[in-house]
Amino acid sequence: MARKSLIQRDKKRQKLEQKFHLIRRSPKKEISKVPLLSEKWEIHGKLQSPPRNSAPTRLHRRCFSTGRPRANYRDFGLSGHILREMVHACLLPGATRSSW
Repeated sequence: MARKSLIQRDKKRQKLEQKFHLIRRSPKKEISKVPLLSEKWEIHGKLQSPPRNSAPTRLHRRCFSTGRPRANYRDFGLSGHILREMVHACLLPGATRSSW
């Protein structure tokens, strides 16, 4: 189980990313349209004005049930060992167990 403070920190980052999504997206489009380098630097300054934690690269996928940050499967939103336990318990339809 992940520490509660880390999970809450990631939730806060998700809210910030949603809040500043449009503010980050619009200057990126403007940079490609502007021919002058000085104007590009001004737009780049605007792009750096939102908080760092609002950047989408700072988000981290976590396991839905345990909050584990590593070995997550995007399709299920679960970490590897929880996914394996649920598949063996036949709780995930369409997923098959591996048998070697």
